[in-house]
Amino acid sequence: MSMEFQVTIDSEDPHQQAKWWASALDWEVEPSDEDFIRGLIEAGHAQESDTTSFDVVLVWRGGAAIRDPEHPQRPRVLFQLVPESKQVKNRLHLDLRAGDGREALAEKLVAAGATISHRGSQGPYEWITMTDPESNEFCLC
Repeated sequence: MSMEFQVTIDSEDPHQQAKWWASALDWEVEPSDEDFIRGLIEAGHAQESDTTSFDVVLVWRGGAAIRDPEHPQRPRVLFQLVPESKQVKNRLHLDLRAGDGREALAEKLVAAGATISHRGSQGPYEWITMTDPESNEFCLC
């Protein structure tokens, strides 16, 4: 039996990271159900401290997810709140298949807060290694 999965990325500011990555991928941040959250608090199943406000919307403090609106069967990406900042190089990273649009996308992402770390090639393959605003590595292929 095959299994579904999501990609989870530790984050100091999961809502800001979700917003940044949704823009980078042309995806969308999953909407918050403020009435549902308030209902859980009123019923005693959650605490006010479990929530925060992001872009004037009540959200869960612990994380935010993004999804591909055109391909809902694709895995979602969850940004999960952790107390510590990134310490070491990622052992897993995302490859964004930008093709001939690689340089234009790199410029767009740098303008939005990413950093170019390295340009590489091997045979016919070229890539740009970058970091997002929280220093998580990813590649434009």
